[in-house]
Amino acid sequence: NKKDEAISHLGADAFLVSREPDQMQAAKGTLDGIIDTVSAVHPLGPLLALVKPHGKLILVGAPAQPLELPIFPLIGGRKTVAGSNIGGLKETQEMMDFAAKHDIKSDIEVIPMDYVNTAMERLLKADVRYRFVIDIANTLKST
Repeated sequence: NKKDEAISHLGADAFLVSREPDQMQAAKGTLDGIIDTVSAVHPLGPLLALVKPHGKLILVGAPAQPLELPIFPLIGGRKTVAGSNIGGLKETQEMMDFAAKHDIKSDIEVIPMDYVNTAMERLLKADVRYRFVIDIANTLKST
C-alpha cells in the first residue's frame, strides 16, 4: 500500500514488495546494495539473493536476537555484509551534504512532548509513517 507514495512522493524508480514471491524472484541479482533497517529477527537469505555479485547488504537495524547469515550465497556471490550504527560528525555532515545536494528529505510527524505516550501506543499498532520527531524546543517554551 506504499507503492504510489514511494514512486510519486519519495521518488523511487521501482518498488518491490518483499512478501511477494514473484517480485522477489524477478528482482534476484539486480540490486547493487540494500540498506536493511529492520530491527526484528528476519531472514537475510532473501535479501542476499537480491544483491548482485560484489554487492553489499548493510544492516542498520538492531534485532534483539542474532540473525542467521547464510554463508554460501555470500561467498559464491562475493557479496559483502556490513553493519553501521551511526557515523561521527564527519560522516553525519557528509550525509547531510549528500541529502541537500540530491534534494532528499525525510517524512516525519512532529509531535509535542505531551504526546509521547500516545505516540508509543501508535508505534505498537504500526500507526506511524515514517518517524516521530519530538519538538522539544517548542514544548519547553513557557507560555
